[in-house]
Amino acid sequence: MQRRSAARLGPLLLLLLLPLAWGEGPSPPRADGELQVSNRLAGQAARVALHYLNYRLGSPSALRALGQVRKATLKTIPGIGHKYYLQFTTEDYKSSQNVGTCLATVFYLKRKPRPAVNINCTYTKDQKQTREDDYSFYKKMRQQTKPLIGNDIPDSYGNIEPALEPAWALAVAGSSYLMWEKSTENLGYFMAQVKNVKQWITKDDSIDFDYSVVLHEIPTQEMISCHLRVIWTPGHPLKVKYFCSSENQWSESGEGSGTESGSTNGIFNEKAANI
Repeated sequence: MQRRSAARLGPLLLLLLLPLAWGEGPSPPRADGELQVSNRLAGQAARVALHYLNYRLGSPSALRALGQVRKATLKTIPGIGHKYYLQFTTEDYKSSQNVGTCLATVFYLKRKPRPAVNINCTYTKDQKQTREDDYSFYKKMRQQTKPLIGNDIPDSYGNIEPALEPAWALAVAGSSYLMWEKSTENLGYFMAQVKNVKQWITKDDSIDFDYSVVLHEIPTQEMISCHLRVIWTPGHPLKVKYFCSSENQWSESGEGSGTESGSTNGIFNEKAANI
Protein backbone atom coordinates (compact mmCIF):
# COMPACT_ATOMS: atom_id res chain seq x y z
CA MET A 1 0.00 0.00 0.00
CA GLN A 2 1.21 3.48 -0.87
CA ARG A 3 2.44 5.49 2.09
CA ARG A 4 3.78 8.98 2.52
CA SER A 5 5.53 10.87 5.26
CA ALA A 6 3.36 12.60 7.82
CA ALA A 7 3.28 16.34 7.40
CA ARG A 8 4.08 16.89 11.06
CA LEU A 9 6.79 14.99 12.95
CA GLY A 10 6.20 11.36 13.88
CA PRO A 11 5.80 10.64 17.59
CA LEU A 12 9.30 9.25 18.18
CA LEU A 13 11.04 12.20 16.55
CA LEU A 14 8.51 14.50 18.17
CA LEU A 15 9.50 13.30 21.63
CA LEU A 16 13.14 14.10 20.91
CA LEU A 17 12.60 17.57 19.48
CA LEU A 18 9.71 19.01 21.47
CA PRO A 19 11.76 19.84 24.58
CA LEU A 20 14.03 21.94 22.34
CA ALA A 21 11.08 23.73 20.78
CA TRP A 22 9.37 24.45 24.09
CA GLY A 23 12.43 25.13 26.22
CA GLU A 24 13.66 23.03 29.11
CA GLY A 25 13.81 23.54 32.85
CA PRO A 26 11.60 25.73 35.01
CA SER A 27 9.85 28.74 33.57
CA PRO A 28 11.46 32.12 34.25
CA PRO A 29 9.83 34.33 36.89
CA ARG A 30 6.75 36.11 35.55
CA ALA A 31 6.99 39.89 35.32
CA ASP A 32 4.55 42.22 33.63
CA GLY A 33 5.63 43.80 30.39
CA GLU A 34 7.03 42.65 27.07
CA LEU A 35 8.38 39.09 26.94
CA GLN A 36 11.16 37.71 24.79
CA VAL A 37 9.65 35.99 21.75
CA SER A 38 11.59 32.84 22.68
CA ASN A 39 9.95 32.73 26.12
CA ARG A 40 8.40 29.28 26.64
CA LEU A 41 5.26 30.69 28.23
CA ALA A 42 4.70 33.01 25.25
CA GLY A 43 4.93 30.04 22.88
CA GLN A 44 2.66 28.01 25.13
CA ALA A 45 0.02 30.75 25.12
CA ALA A 46 0.20 31.06 21.31
CA ARG A 47 -0.35 27.32 20.94
CA VAL A 48 -3.34 27.48 23.28
CA ALA A 49 -4.83 30.18 21.02
CA LEU A 50 -4.29 27.91 17.99
CA HIS A 51 -5.88 24.92 19.73
CA TYR A 52 -8.94 27.07 20.26
CA LEU A 53 -8.85 28.34 16.65
CA ASN A 54 -8.50 24.85 15.13
CA TYR A 55 -11.40 23.57 17.21
CA ARG A 56 -13.69 26.49 16.41
CA LEU A 57 -12.91 26.40 12.68
CA GLY A 58 -13.83 22.71 12.67
CA SER A 59 -12.06 22.11 9.36
CA PRO A 60 -9.58 19.24 8.86
CA SER A 61 -8.26 21.07 5.78
CA ALA A 62 -7.60 24.40 7.53
CA LEU A 63 -5.50 23.31 10.51
CA ARG A 64 -2.78 25.68 11.63
CA ALA A 65 0.41 25.24 13.61
CA LEU A 66 2.53 27.90 15.28
CA GLY A 67 5.17 29.56 13.12
CA GLN A 68 6.97 32.22 15.15
CA VAL A 69 5.97 34.44 18.04
CA ARG A 70 6.69 38.01 16.94
CA LYS A 71 5.53 39.90 20.00
CA ALA A 72 4.30 38.92 23.47
CA THR A 73 3.24 40.98 26.46
CA LEU A 74 2.16 39.75 29.89
CA LYS A 75 -0.27 41.54 32.19
CA THR A 76 -1.08 40.38 35.72
CA ILE A 77 -4.57 41.12 36.99
CA PRO A 78 -4.34 40.73 40.79
CA GLY A 79 -6.61 38.03 42.17
CA ILE A 80 -7.88 37.07 38.72
CA GLY A 81 -5.03 35.72 36.58
CA HIS A 82 -2.46 36.37 33.85
CA LYS A 83 -3.28 37.74 30.41
CA TYR A 84 -1.00 37.33 27.39
CA TYR A 85 -1.17 39.65 24.38
CA LEU A 86 0.34 37.93 21.35
CA GLN A 87 1.28 38.41 17.73
CA PHE A 88 2.49 35.34 15.83
CA THR A 89 2.71 33.73 12.42
CA THR A 90 1.01 30.46 11.53
CA GLU A 91 1.80 27.54 9.24
CA ASP A 92 -0.38 25.08 7.40
CA TYR A 93 -0.43 21.96 9.57
CA LYS A 94 0.42 19.62 6.69
CA SER A 95 2.61 21.62 4.31
CA SER A 96 4.28 23.93 6.90
CA GLN A 97 3.79 26.87 4.51
CA ASN A 98 3.07 30.26 6.05
CA VAL A 99 -0.69 30.93 6.01
CA GLY A 100 -1.01 34.20 7.90
CA THR A 101 -0.56 36.16 11.10
CA CYS A 102 -2.67 36.15 14.25
CA LEU A 103 -3.34 38.57 17.07
CA ALA A 104 -4.58 36.89 20.22
CA THR A 105 -5.17 37.31 23.93
CA VAL A 106 -4.97 34.29 26.21
CA PHE A 107 -6.30 34.79 29.73
CA TYR A 108 -5.41 32.19 32.37
CA LEU A 109 -8.03 32.64 35.07
CA LYS A 110 -7.41 31.37 38.58
CA ARG A 111 -11.02 30.28 39.08
CA LYS A 112 -11.78 28.82 35.66
CA PRO A 113 -10.52 25.47 34.34
CA ARG A 114 -9.56 26.57 30.84
CA PRO A 115 -7.97 29.66 29.25
CA ALA A 116 -10.19 32.36 27.76
CA VAL A 117 -9.06 33.04 24.19
CA ASN A 118 -9.77 35.79 21.70
CA ILE A 119 -8.07 35.49 18.32
CA ASN A 120 -8.10 37.37 15.02
CA CYS A 121 -6.11 36.08 12.03
CA THR A 122 -5.28 36.77 8.43
CA TYR A 123 -5.48 33.74 6.15
CA THR A 124 -3.59 33.40 2.88
CA LYS A 125 -4.62 29.86 1.95
CA ASP A 126 -7.22 29.40 -0.81
CA GLN A 127 -10.47 29.18 1.18
CA LYS A 128 -12.43 27.78 -1.77
CA GLN A 129 -9.95 24.91 -2.08
CA THR A 130 -10.13 24.32 1.68
CA ARG A 131 -13.93 24.02 1.53
CA GLU A 132 -13.70 21.69 -1.48
CA ASP A 133 -11.17 19.47 0.33
CA ASP A 134 -13.41 19.30 3.40
CA TYR A 135 -16.47 18.42 1.33
CA SER A 136 -14.56 15.79 -0.69
CA PHE A 137 -13.59 14.01 2.55
CA TYR A 138 -17.10 14.39 3.94
CA LYS A 139 -18.72 13.03 0.75
CA LYS A 140 -16.37 10.06 0.65
CA MET A 141 -17.12 9.18 4.28
CA ARG A 142 -20.88 9.51 3.72
CA GLN A 143 -20.63 7.03 0.84
CA GLN A 144 -18.77 4.42 2.86
CA THR A 145 -20.61 1.11 3.05
CA LYS A 146 -18.03 -0.25 5.48
CA PRO A 147 -16.73 1.94 8.30
CA LEU A 148 -13.24 3.37 7.99
CA ILE A 149 -10.87 1.76 10.50
CA GLY A 150 -7.21 2.54 11.17
CA ASN A 151 -4.44 2.11 13.72
CA ASP A 152 -1.20 3.88 14.69
CA ILE A 153 -1.52 7.15 12.76
CA PRO A 154 1.25 8.12 12.17
CA ASP A 155 3.29 4.97 12.60
CA SER A 156 6.59 4.88 14.49
CA TYR A 157 8.39 6.17 11.37
CA GLY A 158 6.10 9.20 11.06
CA ASN A 159 4.18 7.85 8.05
CA ILE A 160 0.45 8.20 7.37
CA GLU A 161 -1.44 6.19 4.78
CA PRO A 162 -3.00 8.71 2.35
CA ALA A 163 -6.46 7.19 2.83
CA LEU A 164 -6.26 7.90 6.58
CA GLU A 165 -4.81 11.41 6.41
CA PRO A 166 -8.16 13.30 6.47
CA ALA A 167 -9.39 11.20 9.41
CA TRP A 168 -6.13 11.98 11.22
CA ALA A 169 -6.61 15.70 10.49
CA LEU A 170 -10.15 15.54 11.91
CA ALA A 171 -8.67 13.94 15.03
CA VAL A 172 -6.29 16.90 15.34
CA ALA A 173 -9.23 19.31 15.06
CA GLY A 174 -11.23 17.38 17.66
CA SER A 175 -8.23 16.96 19.97
CA SER A 176 -7.69 20.71 19.77
CA TYR A 177 -10.80 21.11 21.91
CA LEU A 178 -9.52 18.94 24.73
CA MET A 179 -5.96 20.34 24.43
CA TRP A 180 -7.37 23.86 24.79
CA GLU A 181 -9.53 22.79 27.71
CA LYS A 182 -6.71 20.95 29.53
CA SER A 183 -4.01 23.58 28.95
CA THR A 184 -2.73 25.72 31.80
CA GLU A 185 -0.15 28.48 31.93
CA ASN A 186 2.54 25.87 32.62
CA LEU A 187 1.24 22.76 30.83
CA GLY A 188 0.76 22.37 27.09
CA TYR A 189 -0.22 19.51 24.80
CA PHE A 190 0.43 18.03 21.37
CA MET A 191 -1.51 15.18 19.79
CA ALA A 192 1.28 12.66 19.29
CA GLN A 193 -0.66 9.80 17.68
CA VAL A 194 -4.04 8.35 16.85
CA LYS A 195 -3.80 4.83 18.27
CA ASN A 196 -6.99 3.76 16.52
CA VAL A 197 -9.97 5.22 14.70
CA LYS A 198 -13.37 3.75 13.85
CA GLN A 199 -16.10 5.37 11.82
CA TRP A 200 -19.74 5.00 12.80
CA ILE A 201 -22.14 4.81 9.85
CA THR A 202 -24.94 7.27 10.60
CA LYS A 203 -28.33 8.04 9.05
CA ASP A 204 -28.18 11.81 9.56
CA ASP A 205 -26.03 14.35 7.71
CA SER A 206 -23.00 14.12 9.99
CA ILE A 207 -19.98 11.84 9.99
CA ASP A 208 -19.05 10.25 13.30
CA PHE A 209 -15.69 8.89 14.50
CA ASP A 210 -14.38 7.23 17.64
CA TYR A 211 -10.68 7.86 18.29
CA SER A 212 -8.14 6.71 20.82
CA VAL A 213 -5.42 9.36 20.87
CA VAL A 214 -2.17 9.93 22.74
CA LEU A 215 -1.38 13.43 23.98
CA HIS A 216 2.16 14.54 24.76
CA GLU A 217 2.18 16.80 27.81
CA ILE A 218 4.86 19.53 27.94
CA PRO A 219 7.11 20.02 29.85
CA THR A 220 6.37 16.90 31.98
CA GLN A 221 6.93 14.57 28.97
CA GLU A 222 3.96 12.47 30.10
CA MET A 223 1.93 10.57 27.50
CA ILE A 224 -1.82 10.74 28.18
CA SER A 225 -4.32 8.37 26.57
CA CYS A 226 -7.74 9.80 25.69
CA HIS A 227 -10.88 8.48 24.03
CA LEU A 228 -12.42 10.99 21.64
CA ARG A 229 -15.80 11.08 19.90
CA VAL A 230 -16.01 13.59 17.03
CA ILE A 231 -19.17 14.37 15.07
CA TRP A 232 -18.74 16.66 12.07
CA THR A 233 -20.59 18.28 9.20
CA PRO A 234 -18.70 20.76 6.97
CA GLY A 235 -19.48 24.36 7.84
CA HIS A 236 -20.86 23.47 11.28
CA PRO A 237 -19.22 23.43 14.74
CA LEU A 238 -17.48 20.25 15.78
CA LYS A 239 -19.21 18.18 18.43
CA VAL A 240 -16.55 16.68 20.69
CA LYS A 241 -16.80 14.37 23.67
CA TYR A 242 -13.75 12.95 25.42
CA PHE A 243 -12.49 10.93 28.33
CA CYS A 244 -8.83 10.83 29.37
CA SER A 245 -7.02 8.27 31.52
CA SER A 246 -6.11 11.01 34.01
CA GLU A 247 -9.78 11.92 34.59
CA ASN A 248 -12.84 10.13 35.88
CA GLN A 249 -15.64 11.64 33.80
CA TRP A 250 -16.60 12.52 30.23
CA SER A 251 -16.32 16.10 29.00
CA GLU A 252 -17.89 17.56 25.89
CA SER A 253 -17.82 20.71 23.80
CA GLY A 254 -20.44 23.43 23.89
CA GLU A 255 -21.39 22.45 20.31
CA GLY A 256 -21.31 26.04 19.13
CA SER A 257 -23.74 27.22 21.81
CA GLY A 258 -21.55 30.15 22.82
CA THR A 259 -20.61 28.62 26.16
CA GLU A 260 -16.90 28.45 25.29
CA SER A 261 -14.58 31.03 26.82
CA GLY A 262 -13.40 32.87 23.75
CA SER A 263 -13.96 34.41 20.37
CA THR A 264 -12.71 33.93 16.83
CA ASN A 265 -14.23 37.08 15.40
CA GLY A 266 -12.54 38.22 12.21
CA ILE A 267 -10.55 35.05 11.54
CA PHE A 268 -10.51 35.64 7.82
CA ASN A 269 -9.87 39.39 7.82
CA GLU A 270 -7.43 40.44 5.11
CA LYS A 271 -5.50 42.67 7.52
CA ALA A 272 -4.68 42.55 11.21
CA ALA A 273 -3.58 45.57 13.20
CA ASN A 274 -0.37 45.51 15.20
CA ILE A 275 -0.53 44.92 18.93
